[in-house]
Amino acid sequence: MKSILAALALGALALAQPANAQDKGLVGVSMPTKSSARWIADGDNMVKSLKEKGYTVDLQYAEDDIPNQLAQVENMMTKGVKVLVIAAIDGTTLSNALQQAADKGIKVIAYDRLIRNSKNVDYYATFDNFQVGVLQASYIESALGLKEGKGPFNIELFGGSPDDNNAFFFYNGAMSVLDPYIRSGKLVVRSGQTGMDKVSTLRWDGAVAQARMDNLLSAYYADKRVDAVLSPYDGLSIGILSSLKGVGYGTPKLPMPVVTGQDAEVPSIKSILAKEQTSTVFKDTRQLAKVVASMVDAQLSGKPVEVNDTKTYENGVKTVPSYLLKPVSVDASNWKEILIGSGYYNENQVK
Repeated sequence: MKSILAALALGALALAQPANAQDKGLVGVSMPTKSSARWIADGDNMVKSLKEKGYTVDLQYAEDDIPNQLAQVENMMTKGVKVLVIAAIDGTTLSNALQQAADKGIKVIAYDRLIRNSKNVDYYATFDNFQVGVLQASYIESALGLKEGKGPFNIELFGGSPDDNNAFFFYNGAMSVLDPYIRSGKLVVRSGQTGMDKVSTLRWDGAVAQARMDNLLSAYYADKRVDAVLSPYDGLSIGILSSLKGVGYGTPKLPMPVVTGQDAEVPSIKSILAKEQTSTVFKDTRQLAKVVASMVDAQLSGKPVEVNDTKTYENGVKTVPSYLLKPVSVDASNWKEILIGSGYYNENQVK
């Protein structure tokens, strides 16, 4: 009997050991807000990917409150995290916290948004943000037939939050396509509002975008039609569309302009199917989470961290080694193949 019990005890110990061995330590994941479905998905994907590699995860959302994010990051350090994965609300406000992290030997990965003005950002993982803007603007170019010489058309430009480094890449990518048409007169910005200092939208707030679109329509389009709106994010697009519908767009007499977006959020996919929003840019955050989890694991295992860009992302202090993933343009013609076919959504979510 004793030998049987001893054998069972040894067996139980053997079964327990892999689970303990798989607990590789605590990783802190700081996300900006739950107000966007996109960030909720990012957080869930990060937890899943890190757990699959044997890490425990402290996931926190700061609800777009900068002091709250700082407090959460500091709390994670107190808990003993080995790596911080941070999607910053304001990429310029974390320098002191990251110095504390460096002093404790904690590695830092900037997630999707570059953290600026700190030497203590070890790696950056994101999508090709300049290409996101190129895809949005190229959609406008194609939909309006600008390459074929059609025009002039009226366009208004929206940018993202000025405290998000990505917003400038999106805008610059778009303008690399649109600016030649604006200069030639084939595209006309009737408001005259160009440049991120005039078109940015603080905190990516859809209500702010809607209010600005209301003002643009009343001031510059009382007797003119707007043919296209460059919107860098679905949450802004929905606000812009509400403004347009409020003055009669979306009817046979006054069809919707071309309206772009980003993140393939469910309300915007539904809007595309309803022939309101025209396109969006899909970024498969499942893949981004896998890349970041691999970065975490490589750093803590003493292995080389895979990057594919060592030149683009200069944060004011250093050029941060980065891994860029490819974004994909989505509209009514390919949404099912890309979003349903990849398993990112099921049809019931978007119908």
